[in-house]
Amino acid sequence: MLLYAGILLIGLGAGIASGLFGIGGGVVIIPAMVLIARLDQHTAVGTSLAALLLPVGILGVVEYWRRDQMNLVYAALLAAGLLVGVLLGAKFAGKLDDLTLRRAFAVFLLVVAARMLLTKR
Repeated sequence: MLLYAGILLIGLGAGIASGLFGIGGGVVIIPAMVLIARLDQHTAVGTSLAALLLPVGILGVVEYWRRDQMNLVYAALLAAGLLVGVLLGAKFAGKLDDLTLRRAFAVFLLVVAARMLLTKR
């Protein structure tokens, strides 16, 4: 039961991060599922995708839409890319061992963090 409460708190934290920064799955949920819930990298990714599948973002979308802070054309294009990209990414991830996938993910996060810290704009 305590683990379920922890998973719920991970979801809450990811939801807050998603609403604030537009992030959640890759930056919050997956590391938390690996480090706290002790899932392997592949299972953490699959679990994150399952959680984010459809209804989760709707309340945030409504709030941003209400404030006219959304570009629907961009969102549709992103969704089209995500639809194809998630399939390609999932197929590629299935060919990697867990340690390689985890390390690749860590490098990705470091590169993104460095860009965010060093870019002045």
